[in-house]
Amino acid sequence: MNSRERFNTAMNHEPTDRVLIDMGKQVGSLHKFEYQRLYEYLGKPEWMQNHDVILDRMAQSIVPDEELLQKFGVDFRWLIPNWVGIKPFERGERTGYIDMWGTTFGKMKDYFALTDMPLKEGTMEELEDHPWPDPDDPGMFAGLREQARKLHEETDYVIGADGIKGGILQTCLWLRGYDKFFLDLAMNKEYADTLLDKVLDLYCRMYTNYFKEVGEYAQIVYITDDLGTQVSLLMSPQMFREQVKPKFKAFNDHLKAHSDAKIMFHSDGAIDPLLDDLVEIGVDILNPVQTSTRGLEDTLALKQKYGDRLSFHGAIDVQQVMPNATVAEIKKEVARRIHDLGTNGGYILAPCHNVGHDIPVENVVALFEAAQEYGGLDQAALKKIFEDS
Repeated sequence: MNSRERFNTAMNHEPTDRVLIDMGKQVGSLHKFEYQRLYEYLGKPEWMQNHDVILDRMAQSIVPDEELLQKFGVDFRWLIPNWVGIKPFERGERTGYIDMWGTTFGKMKDYFALTDMPLKEGTMEELEDHPWPDPDDPGMFAGLREQARKLHEETDYVIGADGIKGGILQTCLWLRGYDKFFLDLAMNKEYADTLLDKVLDLYCRMYTNYFKEVGEYAQIVYITDDLGTQVSLLMSPQMFREQVKPKFKAFNDHLKAHSDAKIMFHSDGAIDPLLDDLVEIGVDILNPVQTSTRGLEDTLALKQKYGDRLSFHGAIDVQQVMPNATVAEIKKEVARRIHDLGTNGGYILAPCHNVGHDIPVENVVALFEAAQEYGGLDQAALKKIFEDS
């Protein structure tokens, strides 16, 4: 099978020759310092040509070199929307940027973090007067059609439409601040609904333009948001279902009306109580399967419950396992997750988040070497690997 055949078969929940492997998208690449350490470890100075090509400005992750993707057996190539409307700033010793929504991110050591929000008053007048981003900005997708066509015609990789930074809920939280918008959802529902609808409308218009450029080539589209903490949801299931879920469904319906691409939805955290809801609103692939959070530790049970309705992406933990495990333990972790999630397709193996520079580079190499070595093994062989002492 080639990569596209493998993807199509796996998404139909049918057996493939080996598990799919991914790296290099938003929320799924290498921090720039880790990339530098990796190229030094592998003795590939030419890979530093992309050291300053930042994929995600906030996370400071990079666009990986093509040779690295080939070495790691990656089946996907991601189209990355251009960052537009960014306003960098220097305020004394503080540096940062204001994004296209008007939210401020300041430099915090090796990353950028939310430091100021534009919608402080929480009034309808403020919403009317806010300088919203232009969803028809041609710069957002400039060059992507040519890139997609070239990948389609000259390779057999799975072509992914990486997400426009942010998501419906996350953008509202960044515009208002987490504390204020959660209070809005509970106590100022008309305002919260108006803001959600405004952000939903803008994202729908942006993705309409996105798919005009790449929709005929992309097999998968990546949508990011966040619904959970390490141990619980960010809101009650009732609040999600009444106020947020209808917006997510409208967005997914819009995406499916404009493309045949599978929808991969990202949410960190302990979101097990909402998995049926995500299936119901049209999510095809769950990312990142964060096994260090409550309710998602048992990937075999997850596959048994949802494997005929949902595919999975990620599951290789970057919080506890990859920073702290030995190379041998990394290989066992890879074998376990392929065993649990890879039966009858439906699994894309990947780090569950960005690979930070707290992770030993030999563990990164071990992850992708094991993925290629074990990806085609049967259940019995995989079980023997991770159960052997």
